[in-house]
Amino acid sequence: MNQDIQKLTESIGSVIVGKESVIHCVIAGLLCSGHILIEDVPGVGKTQLAAALSRSVGGSFNRIQLTPDVMPSDITGFSMVNQQTFELEFRPGAAMCNFLLADEINRASPKVQSALLEVMEEHQISIDGVTHKLPQPFMVLATQNPVETYGTYHLPEAQMDRFFMRISMGYPSEEEELQILSRTEHHNPLENIREAALHPEDILRLQKEVEKVFVSDPVKHYILQIVAATRTHAALTLGASPRGSIALYKAAKANAFLSGRDFALPDDVKEMAESVLAHRLILSPKGKSQLGSAAAVIAEVLAAVPVPMEASA
Repeated sequence: MNQDIQKLTESIGSVIVGKESVIHCVIAGLLCSGHILIEDVPGVGKTQLAAALSRSVGGSFNRIQLTPDVMPSDITGFSMVNQQTFELEFRPGAAMCNFLLADEINRASPKVQSALLEVMEEHQISIDGVTHKLPQPFMVLATQNPVETYGTYHLPEAQMDRFFMRISMGYPSEEEELQILSRTEHHNPLENIREAALHPEDILRLQKEVEKVFVSDPVKHYILQIVAATRTHAALTLGASPRGSIALYKAAKANAFLSGRDFALPDDVKEMAESVLAHRLILSPKGKSQLGSAAAVIAEVLAAVPVPMEASA
C-alpha cells in the first residue's frame, strides 16, 4: 500500500475502532473526488468518522445540522450590502470548505437538499450570477438515519445519484466496543490526531495517481455488463445510470490503488459494486418481497454476470 495511504488509514484508525472496510471506502471516495452517504442509526460514529478524516488531511471542516428550518443560503452563502462601501459582498456558507458534514440530510427540506446538487456535482456555488469555486479537494459526507421517518424528507433519486457511495458503519463487536470505552474514558478520541497525516495538496496528487490506474477493456466491459443487468432485472423498477457505471469504474481504480496495484481487476469491481450501485437502484414491489434489499440484487447480479477470465489472469 502507498505510504501516504497507510499514514492516512492509521490516523483515522486512531479515532475509529475497527471498521477497516468503512475507512477503506471513505478513502476510496476521497481519491475519486466523490461524496459519501453514511446511512446508519445514531451513535455508531458517523460524525467522528467525518471529523477524523478532515483532521487527518488537515483540510477545513464544516458541519451543518440539517433541520426543516435550515435555508439554502446556510449552505451556499449569500450576498449582502456592505454598509461602508454600499457594494454587494459574498458571505460564504457552510459548503465553503474541504470537508462538509451534512448531518441528518433527510431532515432538510427539499429546497435545501437541492441546494447541494450544484455543490456536489460542479464543486462550485452560483450566487447572483457569480460563480464561486470551492476549495479542493472537496467532499460531502452526509448522514441519515434509515429507521426514523417522522419529520424527514425522502432524498430524491437525483440526489441519491450524486453520492459516489453509500456505506453503513454497523454496530461494533464486543471487543471493539471495549476499546471504544477505553478510548473515551479520559478524552475525546479525536485528540489522538495531534497533527495531520497528509495535506490537501497531497490528496490532489494522489487523486491524479489514481486516474493513471490502468483498466483493461475486459474489465470495462465487465462493469458495463453489471450496470446493464440492473436495468433489466425483474426485481428493479430503476437500474443504475451511466453516472453509476462511471462511479464503479473510478471506484475499481481507487480500490486497485489502495491495494498497491497500478491496474484494476474484476475483483476490484466486485468489491466496490454494492457500495457504489445499491443506493442508485429502486426495488419493485416484487423485488421487495422476494429479495428485500438492493444489496441482495447486486449480489444476484454479480453471481450471474460472468467474470472475464483473461482480465483475472
